[in-house]
Amino acid sequence: MTTNCIKFTSTDFETAKGVGSISTLTFDLDITVEPVASSNPMAPTHRVLGRSPRGKLVECGGIWKKQNKETGADYYTLTIRDHGFNANLGKAANQDDLSLQAVIPWGPKDAA
Repeated sequence: MTTNCIKFTSTDFETAKGVGSISTLTFDLDITVEPVASSNPMAPTHRVLGRSPRGKLVECGGIWKKQNKETGADYYTLTIRDHGFNANLGKAANQDDLSLQAVIPWGPKDAA
């Protein structure tokens, strides 16, 4: 599988499971994502699970559904806690398969 992508089991992301990988210069994780059932609108839509150095599956982040304030369009963000990693999910380049989502990193905005 290509790195920095998540392959979901369907295009209905809120109920789909997924597998993928995230690689940067400081870490390289194979991840599994599992949907979260919650009535709390602030809760993540998915738990992100990775492997510990001893091979145990541990929760390491989440995926949240957000809404663009200008257009009202829905989008998803991903966070990996221990690495301070944040990203948006979006259609993978040169792909027609909408269940394959690219992990598009973004950094915190500089405080001015």
